[in-house]
Amino acid sequence: MNTTSNRKRRISAVAILGLAASVAATGTGLAATPPPSSVHATAATAAAAPPRSFQGALPAPSGPYAAGEEVIHLTDASRLDPWVPSSGPRQLAVTMVYPAVPGTGTPAPYMTLGEAAGVLQRQKVPAGSGITPQSLSNVATRAFDGARPQHGKHPLVVLSPAYENPRMTLTSLATELASHGYVVALVGHTYEDNGETLANGETPACVICDAPPGLDFKAVTASRARDVSFVIDQLTHGNSAWRLAHLIDKHRIGMAGHSLGGAATAATMTADPRVLAGVNMDGSFQPDLKPGQINRPFLMLGVAASNHLAGGEWEPDWAALGGYKKWLTVTGADHFSFSDGDLLQEQAGFPTAPLSPERGVEITREYVTAFFDQTLKGIHRPLLNGPSPNNPEVLFQH
Repeated sequence: MNTTSNRKRRISAVAILGLAASVAATGTGLAATPPPSSVHATAATAAAAPPRSFQGALPAPSGPYAAGEEVIHLTDASRLDPWVPSSGPRQLAVTMVYPAVPGTGTPAPYMTLGEAAGVLQRQKVPAGSGITPQSLSNVATRAFDGARPQHGKHPLVVLSPAYENPRMTLTSLATELASHGYVVALVGHTYEDNGETLANGETPACVICDAPPGLDFKAVTASRARDVSFVIDQLTHGNSAWRLAHLIDKHRIGMAGHSLGGAATAATMTADPRVLAGVNMDGSFQPDLKPGQINRPFLMLGVAASNHLAGGEWEPDWAALGGYKKWLTVTGADHFSFSDGDLLQEQAGFPTAPLSPERGVEITREYVTAFFDQTLKGIHRPLLNGPSPNNPEVLFQH
């Protein structure tokens, strides 16, 4: 097993564009410990780069449906906010992405201006980068506000982002899943990232970023598990908080998370039997799993680094999983290959991992969708049987 500090590095993640922007501004890495596989630009390289205008775009989803989008705001009156109790009951912003009729709706923004400003302010993004709140908000998502939904019932997949990262960093995965017939709930965990715009229009800053003294990551994952169970309650009970909740098949629910969100996926499945399948994308398990806690399908997808290879940090948790399970690593990937992070950093002109960001997004989308197709829809996907000549970067560890 790795030490606790090493485990924290695997669940700690800088916000979108933050690593590269901070390096460009200061010539050094962030004070917070980034994942060991993060790519660092040099100050000289950044200084030589000409002024540019940032225009980000996520890849189009590959499924037969369009991706509709709607942001909802939920308040859990049963508990005070765990990080700022004085703010009152726990408030959450959730982006719902759903199968929609192509050609309907209007392009959805990547995030609000307040959320974008929070990212840039916290990460001290230099003016010369060409990244502004407006340009970050205007990243092309391939999702559409007000799009007409497809008829029928669809499985629900809940997505939880990395520590310090807003929910939007999993947008490309959300739109892909929606295009293949899933309703997706992207959960923003308030006070845990650079900003989530709440119902009152305010975008509070991160309170637990930079791992303040005494922060227990097990408590963070447990809190996220409560967030997710509450969101599932709100989406599946009779008087739902979402106008399109009739699209959800409440008997087919899955969850995936990146980094700390992956740890939260395991914690949620341990506490909530409604979640029938889970995916941990390059995160530690907080706490470690015990045999019998999860006897449902689980996918572990991570970088091909020593702690996520067979015999590494994930080995005890793999042994504890009791259901259908797969353990995959991706050669050349870094921690942000499984989110929108590397792709947008590349488009902003900063260096990224050896694996091209486009391939990172493509592999993540393909394997996560195949996993949920097989476990929630009962559709056999040969992609999960073993190594594929079309995806030589993906290694099956067991």
